[in-house]
Amino acid sequence: MSEHDSAAIRALKAAGYKITGPRQTILEILEQGDGHMTAAELLAAVEARDPSIGRASVFRTLDLMVKIGLLWPSVQGGSTVHYMLMPNGHHHHIICTRCEKRIEFEDCRLGELIAALEEQYGIQIEGHLLELYGVCADCKKS
Repeated sequence: MSEHDSAAIRALKAAGYKITGPRQTILEILEQGDGHMTAAELLAAVEARDPSIGRASVFRTLDLMVKIGLLWPSVQGGSTVHYMLMPNGHHHHIICTRCEKRIEFEDCRLGELIAALEEQYGIQIEGHLLELYGVCADCKKS
């Protein structure tokens, strides 16, 4: 991943943060993992790639990325927190309630609703996460 190609890198820079080696590594791992990982999965992947990056650095980076809206924590199907990469301020998926398959989709069609909410409440919405739950086609067949 080159710095100019990554929306996540641009988001970090826009928020005024430096792109350190550990941050770059963590972002690369998150992007390669489709932007969905638990803290334990991320820690294992970081340790495998660069054992010099400590647990504290990983958790500080997770906290920073949540703070600036680049990552969003979500509890999916239990008590485990999954961190989702949201470099463009939004994320959409459908989660199967039987097999936990995740289906990503781009167009949430929330533009008009967001504009109406901003006007109604006098706020500026900076991002959103849309999670829908249901039974996938494979599970419906079985």
